[in-house]
Amino acid sequence: MTGSGPVLHAPRTVVIQRNPRSGTGWRRGLVYDLVTQLRSQGFRPRLFKSRERLDRWLADPQHRADVYCLVAAGGDGTLSDLVNRQPGLPITLLPVGTENVLAQGLGIPASGLGVARMIAAGNRRRLDLGELNGRRFVLMVSAGFDAEVVHRVHRSRRGHLSHWSYVPAVIQALWGYTHPQMRVWSGRETSPAPARLVIVVNFPRYALGLRVASGARTDDGLLDARLFARGSRFQMLRYFCSLWWSRPEKLADVACLTTSELRLESDQPVPLQADGDPAGTTPAVLRVLPGALELLVPAPTGSHTARADAKGME
Repeated sequence: MTGSGPVLHAPRTVVIQRNPRSGTGWRRGLVYDLVTQLRSQGFRPRLFKSRERLDRWLADPQHRADVYCLVAAGGDGTLSDLVNRQPGLPITLLPVGTENVLAQGLGIPASGLGVARMIAAGNRRRLDLGELNGRRFVLMVSAGFDAEVVHRVHRSRRGHLSHWSYVPAVIQALWGYTHPQMRVWSGRETSPAPARLVIVVNFPRYALGLRVASGARTDDGLLDARLFARGSRFQMLRYFCSLWWSRPEKLADVACLTTSELRLESDQPVPLQADGDPAGTTPAVLRVLPGALELLVPAPTGSHTARADAKGME
């Protein structure tokens, strides 16, 4: 085919965005293994390290029309970034980040061969996305102490993050963060609820395996929010313990909301984070985008599907 006419064949290009910070060491080997395995499956992989080069390449309508799917080779932040920059295209993950919350929850393997086979199988699901001040998120948003830690980590980031990267930031925030009061409106409520820490999830899993809202679903057109009323070092440690045991809703000073829209205000700026990356400060408006994400996932099996349904992940 010549010229700039429409693509007449089935799309076979798989566009891979590699996070240069996550894609080092053994992780880089997984990325190149994915490229090799995709070729063996009859796809045309295109690997990009530069976000700007990928965006320019996809700006060509003919290139975009030939895309079978995008692959975020990194962690949850890489996926969120790609969802925001290139909405509307099917996407999947090669999980080589620190947490890989979504990949673990959906059973996407950290394997070039496994992800290539998953892409070739073509099993797709529609999931909801959330939106924070116009920015899309896949997993969660938080405002307050948790987001303060994320801001501190990213200000000092020099390369790939590990769980240990968060320890100094947690200690600094425990002694330095002042826990400003927030006002939270849910849906069309006219009276706000008070909170010192707000966590809003679109997916039941959270960092470190914590479960903010075990009943959260990714396809119900709703967001699940937990509003933590108190702010101090002791209270943050107390709330962490409740999250560790998956029972924050049992605390009398934690409000549980399920809503399609949320609004946060405060008298002084409160830090925000979305999918593990800094997302500015309050004020904030959150809403759900039903079915906005088309994701390639492993083909369901009886046992995995049953477990996932039981945990509210499907």
